[in-house]
Amino acid sequence: MNIATTAAQIGLERETRTGAVTVPIYQTATFRHPGLGQSTGYDYSRSGNPTRQALEEGMARLEGGSRGFAYASGMAAITSLMFLFERGDHLVVTEDLYGGSYRLFEKLFQQFGLSFSYVDTSDVELVRQAIRPNTRALFVESLTNPLLKVADVAALAALCKEKGMLCIVDNTFLTPYLVRCLDLGADITVYSGSKYLSGHNDTVCGLVAVKDAALAEKVYFHQNGAGAVLGPQDSWLTIRGIKTLTIRMERQQENALALALWLKEHPGVGRVYYPGLPEHPGHDLMQRQCTGFGAMIAFEVARPELVERLLMKTRLISFAESLGGVESLITFPKVQTHADIEPETLQRLGINDLLLRLSVGIEDKDDLIADLAQAFA
Repeated sequence: MNIATTAAQIGLERETRTGAVTVPIYQTATFRHPGLGQSTGYDYSRSGNPTRQALEEGMARLEGGSRGFAYASGMAAITSLMFLFERGDHLVVTEDLYGGSYRLFEKLFQQFGLSFSYVDTSDVELVRQAIRPNTRALFVESLTNPLLKVADVAALAALCKEKGMLCIVDNTFLTPYLVRCLDLGADITVYSGSKYLSGHNDTVCGLVAVKDAALAEKVYFHQNGAGAVLGPQDSWLTIRGIKTLTIRMERQQENALALALWLKEHPGVGRVYYPGLPEHPGHDLMQRQCTGFGAMIAFEVARPELVERLLMKTRLISFAESLGGVESLITFPKVQTHADIEPETLQRLGINDLLLRLSVGIEDKDDLIADLAQAFA
């Protein structure tokens, strides 16, 4: 089936007793056994819950994976994946990645003996040069946060296979609607499902899809053992959100291109990062690899005082953390999403005092442009 159909049908096959077209919310901690030594297939909701399972099965179908997993947050999902590694293992990581991922790696997992090297993963040769004898995985953002660099997932996955490494792709910005990384050779995809997948800024969740069944069993062991699973209510909300993923992404991309073109011509803007612009370094790669360019924009204003003006004076676009919802949001990465990265690293990467990140929603594009225009003025 086309991915739009797959998304809309998530959970529909789960309720055969009543024929309900939305999967019920099984708000229960435990399940009654039918007899001694017997099980309905569900014993305790940490290990498996029908509502969460509907989401996990749907995610596996969307990605073309053998199995999907749902967690209490995106960070919980990444944390669980780190349990695949042992003391002394090394990972190569996208350098301009989400600050929370950097904090997790540097402040938490380094103390357990893992090590990380950060490189520009839009350059396959730099990734190759960073690989060591003890490198066990590549952790790459398909479209980086916040500078929107594009990773050649197929080439990176091939390199990982050559070196016997896992290829883990954080595909939060693009979603399986725009690119299915498992089809390109990745082993695991991970998402902050709080973003485009749930899509309404009302749910915190993490999602993972795994290609290989044996690897998926290991991931399940860690999910069940650590227990940071998604509850049934949030699983239901995420299912509901995914059903409209494709139409939301189409509208958001349309709006993002219009805003990027407008920002590019504004005298108060020094630089615009959006892969849908032909001059973007990753534009051609995304045309080959993806079915669209996403709805995230980063841009540098011309003067420092414009940062606060845009954050505080926009009326439709909210100054808030997160991204990917139907409402447009604007963020100051240096002091919000990437505050845990060292200042000198931020400066080197270009995450500076002038950079803003815009998550474009589904509002009318002319209203969004008017909102930015009045804030600039």
